[in-house]
Amino acid sequence: MTPGNNGASTPEDDDPFGYLYADGQANGAQPPSGGYGYPNSVNRVRAVGTRQYGQPPQSAQTAPYGQVPQQGTYSQPNAHYAAPETLPGGATTAQQQMHSGGVGGRGGRGPNHKGLLIGAIAVVAAVVVGIGVAMLGGDKDKDDASDEVGTNPTQSQDSKPSPSASKDGESAAELPTIDAKALRLGGAATLAQDVEGAQSDGGIYVGNLNQVGSSVTWTVNGVPKDGAYTVFARYSTADEDQEMTLTVNGKPFGNKLNLGNFTHAKDGDFAKGWTKTYAWPTLNKGTNTISLSCQDGDKCNVLLDQLWLKAGQVKD
Repeated sequence: MTPGNNGASTPEDDDPFGYLYADGQANGAQPPSGGYGYPNSVNRVRAVGTRQYGQPPQSAQTAPYGQVPQQGTYSQPNAHYAAPETLPGGATTAQQQMHSGGVGGRGGRGPNHKGLLIGAIAVVAAVVVGIGVAMLGGDKDKDDASDEVGTNPTQSQDSKPSPSASKDGESAAELPTIDAKALRLGGAATLAQDVEGAQSDGGIYVGNLNQVGSSVTWTVNGVPKDGAYTVFARYSTADEDQEMTLTVNGKPFGNKLNLGNFTHAKDGDFAKGWTKTYAWPTLNKGTNTISLSCQDGDKCNVLLDQLWLKAGQVKD
């Protein structure tokens, strides 16, 4: 080296365009043939696409002085360039994914909405049919209940609600029953046993009640509690319908006790006229008195066999 000239050994002197200047040419700068810069420079520039993935590097394609190395025809890739997705192990393109088909491999068709709609309609229809069947069944039960017809005679009763079963099992409780011969007789009433069919002990019944003032009285003990009860009377008549006065605890019952000729016995044939009737009085807990008497205006041509009680307002 000469004083004042250190050569092209410093970075600032490594000018890729040194060949354009006189001092660069004096120092041996050449136009780019294997790259830019001074001879033996380590700065080597490769043209785009000269390196391929997975292959050893190739020397860059060079072009004559003043020309840009060819990169392929416009809009076409350079032959030296390979896209990553074309190499082994490369990523799958979005185009390939689109061609793979839709749900279930059916070419992109969506869910079967028509099938879902039909299924939903079928479920709703099944529910509606079930509700309709349940409602029809309920109406049938109501109709069956309303068609029930009692076979018992018309009863005498006060202004109480419709018959209802007693609570707490009182309907099954043992309540008193009395034969006619155990009743206290009043007026012209007498005991007799000439007519067959009486169920009292010995076939004994009370007769001669068809005179005003004749009566029978029953003192009932052991009534479990206050409330509605049914008093039954077994009797016989072979005449037109009869009725007598019923008295409970000293007070006349609201209506006469109906003693109708429900068997239609005729010509005084009392043996064919045995039947029963009932009323729904309110009794007190403990002891009560029930009387049946023939008063003015009553029709009393009957034979009286038995009296008994049941809890609640019942018919049998």
